[in-house]
Amino acid sequence: MTVSKEPPDRKSIEIPDYLSRYYLWAYVSRRAIQFWDHGILVQLILFGQYSRLKRHVRTIFSPQPGSVLQIACVYGSLTADLIADLQASETLTLVDVVPDQLLKTKSKTNDHRLKTILADSSDLPCLQDHFDKVLLFFLLHEQPRDVREKTIREALRVLRSDGLLVIVDYDRPIKWHPCRPILSLIFSWLEPFARDLWTQDLSSWIRSIDAEVTITRTSVFKGVYQVLEIRKS
Repeated sequence: MTVSKEPPDRKSIEIPDYLSRYYLWAYVSRRAIQFWDHGILVQLILFGQYSRLKRHVRTIFSPQPGSVLQIACVYGSLTADLIADLQASETLTLVDVVPDQLLKTKSKTNDHRLKTILADSSDLPCLQDHFDKVLLFFLLHEQPRDVREKTIREALRVLRSDGLLVIVDYDRPIKWHPCRPILSLIFSWLEPFARDLWTQDLSSWIRSIDAEVTITRTSVFKGVYQVLEIRKS
């Protein structure tokens, strides 16, 4: 079992206020989940970069064996693809605070190596130093800064020594990038916390809370996205 803290009552877990308030249209309501969970829409939302980013994650994870923790469900086929890359004895644990998100992902695969936990990313009911690989794929931009920082701390806490945390999210695009004004409009209208990633240097902040980690940062699509590979010493 991966649970170390007193397991929460699954009926008592509440969806965070910021998620209900700002992301009902995209992540919480059943209609939204059914509407958005299509590969072509995800590809469109990410300016055609979803497949590229997904391949990048699989390429990073593949050489490192072991258990995987994916924090938050992802629309499209990412989770199923990561499970397909696992060895027979390995597992992927998926954590999300929205029950319907977990049900939707489970409907895409009947692989017994998929484990699910209903929990908040900022307070994981998981053992310290338990997982070999942890993934945060476009979660942090949806969170207020204080919640984002708690989520990263939790991801590092449950990661084993010499484990690998991969973060994929928005970055600050170069000034002349044609997608920059589009993103600025979307952030102002629909994503109230995302613009924070244009000013917060995640690499520097992570080093400030754990000086022992090593970080490799890759810029994707001229700075629209970033991929951080964080190795825990």
